[in-house]
Amino acid sequence: MDSIYRSTTGKEFIRRWCLDQLAAWPVPHERKTLTAKGAQTHVVLAGSGTRTVVFVPGTNFNAAASLPLATALVATGYRVLLVDVPGQPGLSSGERGLSGGRLSWYGAWLSEVIEKISSQPVAVMGHSFGAAIALSSDSPRIDRLVLVSPGGLTRLRLTPTVLAASAAWFLWPAPTHSARLLRTMLAPGHTPREELVNWMTLVARHSRSSGAPGAATLPARSIPRLVVTGDHDVFLPPRRLGPAVRATLGTELGVVSEAGHLVVEERPEYLSTLLEIPGQPASDAPPWGSRPPSAVSADNPGPEPTHSGALLSLSKS
Repeated sequence: MDSIYRSTTGKEFIRRWCLDQLAAWPVPHERKTLTAKGAQTHVVLAGSGTRTVVFVPGTNFNAAASLPLATALVATGYRVLLVDVPGQPGLSSGERGLSGGRLSWYGAWLSEVIEKISSQPVAVMGHSFGAAIALSSDSPRIDRLVLVSPGGLTRLRLTPTVLAASAAWFLWPAPTHSARLLRTMLAPGHTPREELVNWMTLVARHSRSSGAPGAATLPARSIPRLVVTGDHDVFLPPRRLGPAVRATLGTELGVVSEAGHLVVEERPEYLSTLLEIPGQPASDAPPWGSRPPSAVSADNPGPEPTHSGALLSLSKS
């Protein structure tokens, strides 16, 4: 099976960056490697709260690239499990094609990870592709979902600006091009942190995306879901994502102010407050919804095919 890495040396560069970031993280934590759906899976456990939150990152991100959010979740009092998704650059399996192109495989993978890590109910927060994975899991241990700029529900908007920045990023990997691409995913005036610029440069130089797996396969089990996106999300603007969330999940979309697609970078402290079902929703957030997904019919055809992850899936073969 092909590797997402262009070379053994490149794989080691990616691995070393991740290990260095985790080693420098001041929050006490432990790393584990387990096998789920036959894929070697790296996880990071931090925090000592009685409530476990599982975070599933988006395309080309992983535990080591998600430490601002992890720090905020631990500070809020949670036990946090960060996963590296197989087939994405990081410390999990780098084999391409593990899923066979199906989000149902990723959903089953996440269910198995949760089964091996926690014997108690967990909350799951997913971002972008990671949110599509979370939506696709039918684990009975998941008792609520927070879906941040979720893929798997509707098409991404790919503007000329985004396409130009993406092309420069993967054709000529350099920090300037990584920063340019990241700025398209942030709200206007926000600057990407240096560590993330360096990470995206390594990704462009040394890895190939495993591709976008398609539309989310939603379990029928009713579960509370909270869905949010940034008010400046270039890929999933509220006017595009809102109707898909309402039709497919039966809940309203929350719009996070002063944030783009990388809400997890821009508003980690705010996101860490969304996991408990409140009596009244926070000002930026919608009500929690738990209606099972509507049946697909001629009158309700379901979500459009998704290209979630398409932008960051562009790669050199």
